Amino acid sequence: MRKGFPEILYEDNHIIIVNKRSSDLVQGDGSGDEPLDDIVRSYIKQKYRKPGDVFLGVVHRLDRPVSGCVVYARTSKALTRLSELFRTREVKKTYWAIVTERPPAEEGTLSNWLKKNEKQNKSYVYATEVKGSKLAELSYRILSRSERYYLLEVDLQTGRHHQIRAQLAGAGCPIKGDLKYGAKRSNEGGGISLHSRRVSFVHPVRKEEINAVAPLPDDRIWKLFANV
Repeated sequence: MRKGFPEILYEDNHIIIVNKRSSDLVQGDGSGDEPLDDIVRSYIKQKYRKPGDVFLGVVHRLDRPVSGCVVYARTSKALTRLSELFRTREVKKTYWAIVTERPPAEEGTLSNWLKKNEKQNKSYVYATEVKGSKLAELSYRILSRSERYYLLEVDLQTGRHHQIRAQLAGAGCPIKGDLKYGAKRSNEGGGISLHSRRVSFVHPVRKEEINAVAPLPDDRIWKLFANV
């Protein structure tokens, strides 16, 4: 059952950026749940009264329990160009994460080798290269803290499977609610406290700077950091 359309962060003839909820699938996975791309197509069809099928290209993905910025292409030209921007790391992606354990330092860089286990849908962290592993790098800093939690800002230098989740867990500070990577308890609703806060890139057609910021999820833990 559709719960209404997602929040639109940016929209023009070529691109639409939405604020994904932690329960949303970016693209259909065979579960039978309505994916976000179908919901966005319905939004476009209704808003612009478009007859027939609506084109919408999936440019990148967020794990289902993660919330925040998702970029879709509204034209085939934009899809090709956006896909290349993501491939060449010309899209800056900034995440916010809530953890219960203090990170190793106020700010720093994590550099590990990650290997994906397909059957478990999980990535494992290694200090040195092993067969089938890929280098993963991110930088983080503590933005704020409460009595029990730390809010981290994370910038990705690479884009590996479950990278932030695996690397933070490997550093001893798993993301709140992320049972797969060592959190002690789940979050209400099954999401994890990882939010794609911002995406920035040069528009592939208009050539102007796009900077989309996703408001934080409406729950009590994120509200601790509402004024950051």
